[in-house]
Amino acid sequence: MKSFITGLAAAAALTLAAAAPAAAQQNARIIVVSHGQANDPFWSVVKNGVAAAGQDMKVQVDYRAPETFDMVAMSQLIDAAVNQKPAGLIVSIPDASALGPSIQKAVAAGIPVISMNSGSDVSKKLGALLHVGQDELDAGKAAGAKLKEMGGKVGLCVNHEVGNVSLDLRCKGFAEGFGGKVTVLPVSNDPADIRAKVKAALASDGSVDTIMALGASLAGEPTVAAVKDAGKTGSVKVASFDLSANFLKAVSAGEAAFAIDQQQYLQGYLPVVFLALNAKYGLIPGGDVPSGPNLITKDKAAQVVELSAKGIR
Repeated sequence: MKSFITGLAAAAALTLAAAAPAAAQQNARIIVVSHGQANDPFWSVVKNGVAAAGQDMKVQVDYRAPETFDMVAMSQLIDAAVNQKPAGLIVSIPDASALGPSIQKAVAAGIPVISMNSGSDVSKKLGALLHVGQDELDAGKAAGAKLKEMGGKVGLCVNHEVGNVSLDLRCKGFAEGFGGKVTVLPVSNDPADIRAKVKAALASDGSVDTIMALGASLAGEPTVAAVKDAGKTGSVKVASFDLSANFLKAVSAGEAAFAIDQQQYLQGYLPVVFLALNAKYGLIPGGDVPSGPNLITKDKAAQVVELSAKGIR
C-alpha cells in the first residue's frame, strides 16, 4: 500500500512538473506599445489581431498607445512596460531616435522585443528579435510604379503624420516609383481637414492627376470625397495605403485605383504568438516576417470589403 501511495505521489509530481510550463505560459504577460492613435481605424485592426492571439495562445496581453502621435509619451509607455518585466514586449518604431533608448533598456533588461508595423530598418540595430510588417519604401515604389503605368504624371502624397518615418518613407517611395512631379501635402489626422486641403490643392493646381493617401479611413476616404467635390472623379486617380470598407467600395466602383494591404491584423497577431511560444518553448523565427504589400485592385476589392468591415482586413 505504501509503495502504491508513493507511486501516486511520484505520478502527481510528474504531472505538476509537466503542467508547470503551461501554467507559466498562462501567467505570461505580453505588453504592446504602439504609436497608433485612438481615432485611427487602422489600429483597431491591429488591436483585434493582438486580442485574438492573446486568446488563442492563452496569455495576458496589454495594449497601450499615446492619445496623440507623441513620441515622448510613447517612450514613457515603453519605460513603464519595462518596469513591469513582461514576458515579451511588442513595439512600433515610427521614430528610432526618440524611442531607441527606451527599446534598448528593454533589451538590456532581458525582455524579448519584437517590432511591428514601423521600424523595419532599425529593428535589429535596437536589439529586437525580428520585425513583422512591410518595407514602406518598397511598398511606396510599387504603388508609384503602378500609378505611373496607369498614366499618372503629376501627383500629391497626402501625409497625415509628417515626421512619422514610416509615412515619410511611403511618400518617398511613391515619388521614386512614380517618376513624375510629386508634392507632399501635409495634413492633420482630421478627415474633414484632409478633404478641405485636398480639394484646395486640386483647385490650385489643375495638372494634378494622381493622389496617394497614406491611410484608407483617415485620408483615402476624404480624398475620394474631395475629388468628387472638385468634379474630377475618373480624371484624378486616387490610391491609398491600407484598407477600409468604404475605400474598398470606392475601388470596386472605379472611384479609386487600388489600396495597398499590409495586413495589419498579422502585425498584431503574429508577434503575440511568437513571444508566447518563446516564453513557453524558447522558439522564435529566424528573421523578419513581411506582412505586405498586396495591391487590392477593382477585381479583388469586393471580396475584401466584408472582412474589412469586421476589422480583420
